[in-house]
Amino acid sequence: MSDAMTRIAKYPFLRQDFAASLVVFLVALPLCVGVAVASGVPAEVGLITGIVGGIVTGLLPGSSLQVSGPAAGLTVLVYEAVQTYGLAALGVIVLATGLLQLGMGALRLGRWFRAISLSVVEGMLAGIGLVIIAGQLYAAAGLEAPSSGLGKIAGLPGAAADAVGSAEALASLAVGAGTIAVMVLWKKLPRQAQTVPGALAAVVLAVLAVLAFGLPVATVEVNGLLDSVQVPGADAFGELASVGIIGTIIAFTLIASAESLFSAAAVDRLHDGPRTEYNKELMAQGAGNAVCGVLGALPMTAVIVRSSANVAAGARTKASRVLHGVWLLLFAALLPAALALIPLPALAGILVHAGWKLIPFRGLAALWRTHRGEALILVVTAVSIVAVNMFEGVLIGLALSVVKTAWEASHLRTETVDKGAGPIQVYLTGNATFLRLPKILDSLESLPQDRPIELDLTGLHHLDHACRTALENWAERHSATGTDPVKVTGPTRPAGRATAERPSAEHTAAPTG
Repeated sequence: MSDAMTRIAKYPFLRQDFAASLVVFLVALPLCVGVAVASGVPAEVGLITGIVGGIVTGLLPGSSLQVSGPAAGLTVLVYEAVQTYGLAALGVIVLATGLLQLGMGALRLGRWFRAISLSVVEGMLAGIGLVIIAGQLYAAAGLEAPSSGLGKIAGLPGAAADAVGSAEALASLAVGAGTIAVMVLWKKLPRQAQTVPGALAAVVLAVLAVLAFGLPVATVEVNGLLDSVQVPGADAFGELASVGIIGTIIAFTLIASAESLFSAAAVDRLHDGPRTEYNKELMAQGAGNAVCGVLGALPMTAVIVRSSANVAAGARTKASRVLHGVWLLLFAALLPAALALIPLPALAGILVHAGWKLIPFRGLAALWRTHRGEALILVVTAVSIVAVNMFEGVLIGLALSVVKTAWEASHLRTETVDKGAGPIQVYLTGNATFLRLPKILDSLESLPQDRPIELDLTGLHHLDHACRTALENWAERHSATGTDPVKVTGPTRPAGRATAERPSAEHTAAPTG
């Protein structure tokens, strides 16, 4: 009795964590397999990443309730990498990603990822969701998808026409559509029924339907867990000299890190337990990815679907996520043949549903009403990912975010006071940067050439070199017309040293931004 009491005292939440681990395992199983198949790798490779995410990353400090594994958010990038460089190079890419994450965590750069514009991250996820949906619609029909994002979308009408004329494609589509319908309707069932995750229920029902009706539907190919482990060889490490590989590694690192740390922030809002230590969480993700790279598995990120399921199931400590990795390992080792029963269109349906959830329809509408600039960044990032590729699309979004921030930071106001006689007085307040230079010059050049000007710059918080030079040149041109030299008070005196006093008379205001 004393030993039992000691164990209970040492692990006071074991019962809650054990129950939660089973729920997370049931949620993670179909997603691990589905992400692997959509990434163009064997199904067991996705399970390996899930196992490492649970047992390795799960044991490390950082975020106690966040669950890691293969994520739909990296599916497009992984598929492109595998198609371009081969499956053998995937391990090297993931290993390098993990080492970079470890280094960034050691340098305490974890919190900096929280400075990335939320609109860029949501735009990235929306673009990924669009590409996943378009690509998996082909998979649901058993058809080959075009390689590019635009090609996938443009080819959908032709694919639909091909599917209508094929009994096999229609059967496959029916299984995929049924899977999506089950997942959508599952949330409307009583709470007791929802203890079984909708994705798992949809896959089980799809398996039963295919077996019962003998549908001509492709199923998952099984290679075995150990056979799917591919330790990178020397030739694969030689690929690191490729500029393309280096760009892919950087993309993996930035996207996986940002997604994981944004997920951590979201999970922290779901529970009252210990808060995430971001640098330690980044190192935990790096350690997991390094192990995945050595095993030739998929890259991992923290996954909000599994993490929120973990919290909702009552998890209290990291034991739940570690145990979920143990259950994945036992399933892959003892029941590999069960994977061969899973229809591929059912996995495609799961990913179509997951891709749809990545698109923030309601958030975009609310953002458009309140912050149209941020909404535009979100949309442009998503469209760029579909039209170009993942890495360049994210860079476009980040560049737009920086430009928008710089534009807003350069807020400037111009006030012109003209009493009808004497000098015209102009007051500049705010931040005078090159972004506002056209409007500054438009305001100054519209002033009468035959009147003296007093320019007060004391209200400026910042005056960059471009504006300083432009004001000097304007003052010289204006003074050359035969009027008194322009008098300037403030950071720069392009043509005079007199100080203008701000009058109390009424004046007109002309905002320039």
